[in-house]
Amino acid sequence: MKGFDFEEERIKQEITHLNGKRVLLQMPEGLKPEAPRLAKLVEKAGALPIISADPCYGACDLATAEAENLDADLIIHFGHAKLLKHEKVPTLYLEARATLTVDAAVTAAIPLLAGFNRIGLATTVQHIQTLDAVREILVRAGKTIEVGDARRLPYPGQVVGCDFSNVKSVAKDVEAFLFIGGGKFHALGVALASSKPTIVADPYGGAAYSVQDEAQKILKQRYASIEEAKRAKTYGVFISLKPGQKHLVEALKIKDDIEKMSKTACLLAIREIQPEVLLEFPTLDAYVNTACPRISLDDASKFAKPMLTVQEFRVVSGESTWECLLKSGLFEN
Repeated sequence: MKGFDFEEERIKQEITHLNGKRVLLQMPEGLKPEAPRLAKLVEKAGALPIISADPCYGACDLATAEAENLDADLIIHFGHAKLLKHEKVPTLYLEARATLTVDAAVTAAIPLLAGFNRIGLATTVQHIQTLDAVREILVRAGKTIEVGDARRLPYPGQVVGCDFSNVKSVAKDVEAFLFIGGGKFHALGVALASSKPTIVADPYGGAAYSVQDEAQKILKQRYASIEEAKRAKTYGVFISLKPGQKHLVEALKIKDDIEKMSKTACLLAIREIQPEVLLEFPTLDAYVNTACPRISLDDASKFAKPMLTVQEFRVVSGESTWECLLKSGLFEN
């Protein structure tokens, strides 16, 4: 697969260094086509490769249980930067940095930034190495640039699906954000976390566009879900079984808060929150998702009943308000 650096020499060196004998390869959907070729590389390095065919949504979704079940002594996790502080199974993170240039996409974005002077930059780990070049292009166009660093993620300017702290750290200092990357998933997160106009510079298509209309649509959907959830009498509270998404203490507190509202709460342990799972619990009126908050935001239309983030539940319980929610962000659980 062209366009990504899989650090193949490093794979061989690390397997030798760590004396890996059985290696579990884990990667997100877009990189899986490379898995068989990389498995051959692992085999040549003297280890038995096993490919995780399950979905992978980020470094929070580390295949620890699978590795332990398979007696793997090493996980090679592709496409994300390290997130967990400690891993039960030794883990090598290979970020699969994009090798294509972003100049054309950033140049295409300049006309869309015409009304703004102070611009914040954000991207995923695949393009984090391009931020200096992006800054230079925009400075030449007369822009002042800010790159946030809240020190919660490995790199300044980096965003992941559930953490936009770098964006929020400079939101008050900028008039708009430029997101460098493909697709709208993370760009919408930037827009929702910052409440600022957000432009995408897509290096894969060399194009640029705004996500403001989509962001406003999501906000209207979330407001409607909160209002519907206020009428619920019984709630399901999801506890994720994924190592980076398990927030048991938070789930227990939410159950207690629901019961203080004279309503009923049921704790549900789950690995994959899918619409068909909810059909098995017809007596539950609404759900609180303590796992990845993006499930509630991006897949809302797939669920027949309200699926609230932790922050949104605080509005339902009266602990917060819609206005405070918009200021604090929809994401952090």
